Amino acid sequence: MFQAFLQTFFSALISLLMLISPTLPNQIGLPANPAGQSLDLDSRFELVWSDEFDGTQVDSTKWQSPWWVTERKGGYWHEDLASVKDGNLIITTAYFDKPLKNYYYEKWHDTIDFKDYKSGWYSACLTTQDTFEQTYGYFECRCILPKSTGMWSAFWMMNDGVTKVDGTGKDGTEVDVFESMFYKDVPYGFGDCVQTGVIFDGYGEASQGVGLGKYNAINPYEEYNTYGVEWNENEYIFYINGVETCRTSFGGVSQNPEYLLLSCEVAGSDGVAFADRHGTGKMNMEPGDEAYFIVDYVRVYQYKN
Repeated sequence: MFQAFLQTFFSALISLLMLISPTLPNQIGLPANPAGQSLDLDSRFELVWSDEFDGTQVDSTKWQSPWWVTERKGGYWHEDLASVKDGNLIITTAYFDKPLKNYYYEKWHDTIDFKDYKSGWYSACLTTQDTFEQTYGYFECRCILPKSTGMWSAFWMMNDGVTKVDGTGKDGTEVDVFESMFYKDVPYGFGDCVQTGVIFDGYGEASQGVGLGKYNAINPYEEYNTYGVEWNENEYIFYINGVETCRTSFGGVSQNPEYLLLSCEVAGSDGVAFADRHGTGKMNMEPGDEAYFIVDYVRVYQYKN
């Protein structure tokens, strides 16, 4: 009952703050409700690529996995944790006492990023790198977020130019359409939100980026919501359920084709889950527990004109 009271209280507080200014909640660290323009999809865009996940396995003509990236933050990425069932892609996060087999050891073990699998938390990343890329348009994912602290799911875009340090994002920008990091905040009424942002100039000291704030979805750990970005030559415009949350042209908008990624990560480092990273809280699952990132579809549109 007290949790319900807190959620009602903070929901009313956010609504009041947005009446004063739509950006005020984010200015003081609270999530905001989508309150911008509605997406005019049918008249402005045409569908050019999609995966409805209607088959029985991940379509390798559309999705690949970065097998040289075995260790990822506080866990590991492995292809066996991505499956297709009942019209959904399911990325599972689970603990394994024994290391899973690397099917591509001979191909990748000499690369600089390769690390052996060990016992720990496993999840997955899928990417359209080498299968599909596009410049400009509208990119959307419909999904249910994984229910656990200490981890986050994401729908994002990348290209090789992101790591080039030249003071601009025009050659390539990491576009985080959404990242789910706040499951731990559910008792306080903040957990039904996602985060949005952009990054360029690599991931070292020269890295630049901007976090565009937290935005509420509708019961996102139990229900499907859509998360999208409209990308044109001037700016990125982000949406939840077809309503604008924010927009930016920080650093200059990418002018090059970008590929898509769907991923889950576990907070920590060196393959060990122990940290609160970016607000995730520490892992609250125990070995034997599982969390699921459930994706109904990914669709990509191009401008009709």
